[in-house]
Amino acid sequence: MHKAGFVNIVGKPNAGKSTLLNQLMGEKLAIVTQKAQTTRHRIFGIYNEEDLQIVFSDTPGVLDPKYGLQEKMMDFVKDSLQDADVFLFIVDVTDKAEPSEFLIDKLNKIPVPVLLLLNKVDQTNQEGLEKLVSDWHERIPKAEILPISALNAFNTDIILPKLKSMLPENPAYYDKDMYTDKPERFFVNEAIREKILLNYDKEIPYSVEVVTEMFKEKEGIIFIDSIIYVERDTQKGIIIGHKGEAIKKVGTEARLDLEKFFAKKIHLNLFVKVKKDWRKNDRDLKNFGYR
Repeated sequence: MHKAGFVNIVGKPNAGKSTLLNQLMGEKLAIVTQKAQTTRHRIFGIYNEEDLQIVFSDTPGVLDPKYGLQEKMMDFVKDSLQDADVFLFIVDVTDKAEPSEFLIDKLNKIPVPVLLLLNKVDQTNQEGLEKLVSDWHERIPKAEILPISALNAFNTDIILPKLKSMLPENPAYYDKDMYTDKPERFFVNEAIREKILLNYDKEIPYSVEVVTEMFKEKEGIIFIDSIIYVERDTQKGIIIGHKGEAIKKVGTEARLDLEKFFAKKIHLNLFVKVKKDWRKNDRDLKNFGYR
């Protein structure tokens, strides 16, 4: 008997969706930072056992879109709410804001199981946790609730067996040697963007898109040319930094991560170009992979 299915991970920004995906996959597929809107695309992580295949789908955090890029990100979320066999709904227990009524309404209406994960439980007490469990039982009565800490791997070992029991009998959807649906260049772009999120403040990281124009392996070394696009000339100067020190730091940090990811030596060249107001331009968004 072989089980297979799609498990879509949903939640608000910074709830811990990407951290959980990486934890369950045992590999860093999704970039993780403390900044909201780190995840922009829908990423598949394909987990395989001899009698099991789980296609995890990590999505951007649910938000009220303010411009074109955010609207495209929410399209990925809406797509994910239509094609799952099980939903992993992640809630940050430290989030004091109102929960997403959009997600609650959708998950109550969709006729598939919901595993509700109360994340970051190491940052609350027993009394607070019991109240949260009670509150969420009322909001989504059908959900099975599990307290976890994705970052510290607390209770995450329980998730895979639970999902296996929830999934239908199916043959594998993907070859068993596949672990993601994304090409190599996607992970290069994301590694560079993660370092920009970590090294720059304010609006700069959100104004950046990365495109890898060359990815070529020769004699055991991967040669990569990537362009960092920004929206304004002033942002270009900030990305490059005094005497190029800022972009050099980004390049070094990204290269080290990529060498771990590909297990090969990397030669990385970074370039910075201006594409004015690309986040609001439909043609630019489409060219960057946002449908």
